[in-house]
Amino acid sequence: MSDNLSFQDLYADSVACIGKSDKISEATKAKIRMLQEQKDKILSVNATKCSESRGRIVKEDYGDVRNCFERDMGRIIYSQAFRRLKHKTQVFFNPANDHICSRLEHVLYVDYIASTIGSALNLNVDLIKAIALGHDIGHTPFGHSGERVLNKKLKEIDPKLYFEHESNGLRVLNILEKHNEDFGLNLTFEVRDGIICHCGEYYDERKLVPCRDKTEDDLSYLIPKKYRKGPATMEGCVVRFADKIAYVGRDIEDALRTGVIASEFDVPIVSDVIGSSNSEIINFLVQDIIENSMDKGCIMMSDHAGDALEHTLKENVAKIYTAGKVKTYEKYCDVMLEGLFDAYYEAVKNLEKAEDSKSSSIRKFAEFVKNHPEYKAGIDTPLPIYVSDYIAGMTDSFAVSSFNEIYKS
Repeated sequence: MSDNLSFQDLYADSVACIGKSDKISEATKAKIRMLQEQKDKILSVNATKCSESRGRIVKEDYGDVRNCFERDMGRIIYSQAFRRLKHKTQVFFNPANDHICSRLEHVLYVDYIASTIGSALNLNVDLIKAIALGHDIGHTPFGHSGERVLNKKLKEIDPKLYFEHESNGLRVLNILEKHNEDFGLNLTFEVRDGIICHCGEYYDERKLVPCRDKTEDDLSYLIPKKYRKGPATMEGCVVRFADKIAYVGRDIEDALRTGVIASEFDVPIVSDVIGSSNSEIINFLVQDIIENSMDKGCIMMSDHAGDALEHTLKENVAKIYTAGKVKTYEKYCDVMLEGLFDAYYEAVKNLEKAEDSKSSSIRKFAEFVKNHPEYKAGIDTPLPIYVSDYIAGMTDSFAVSSFNEIYKS
């Protein structure tokens, strides 16, 4: 997990310089506050206003040029977990092809699509961008394959344990990432809510009404998503729809590039409704959501658009995600991550021995555990959680090199 640590020093000075309140006169700060208040006033009645944010777990004093959601955005994009997304698989693992979508690219697509919808509906685009940029921060190496392996391995040890990238994203941002040398980014309620509730794997959704009565307890990463309420804000609902829109057509393009399918006709999308290319699909669905959500207290799409999207997503499952080439790749990923999990789980049972291991990968893991905020605080964290925290943060290449170092040396 240490393959990108050098970035922290690289960006430290630039982060520290943003919004230094002692460089801005009181008159300028007053003008900025006035502009921010005006910006809040012209938002839709359904939008989340910065001035009405439910705040952070630890209260902070504001004094710079950014509103609360812009501050969250900065903390997310400067985090180590965000930087590692560029080296994590979205669906297809093909490091030799620069045109295959990475997890970071997907995040940027979701940001763009959701911001376009939010801007048209006069919602809070700053909140949308913060949620979108952080929504996949908890993803494992090798995409959903890695997610399934970690979930399986945790349950083998304790059926009460589980792994989901949505809840892991909140765990990463709340606990593992650092801000001003302290663990946890201390993000606003609205951003944390949107991240943990962004799940784009519900294919039959046509309408999302914000669950505005949610509390901090509802944001716990200990609650599996099947028991979790939907997003608390309109902006969170937009990101949840945008997640599906961003990958449905792009995955077809990547399947063609990797030879998983021979032609676009192998995935029988409803082209006369939804479009026949990624750009046409995105354009159609974005316009449909804007048309059907305008001046309403919910985010929704028409039935015919929803049916076409659901059909295409299910065809992607049948023809792409479960294709022979993809399943073979997943077996390759499974072997590596299961091997890593087993090795690290044995190591965490005896950290003193792990610290003296001949394997540098085992020693790095022992160092990670010793510096883990929950370990240092004496919290009774289940040992396999340290393992899943470590593996989930890896890039694809770091996972491969770690596996090779442990098992081939």
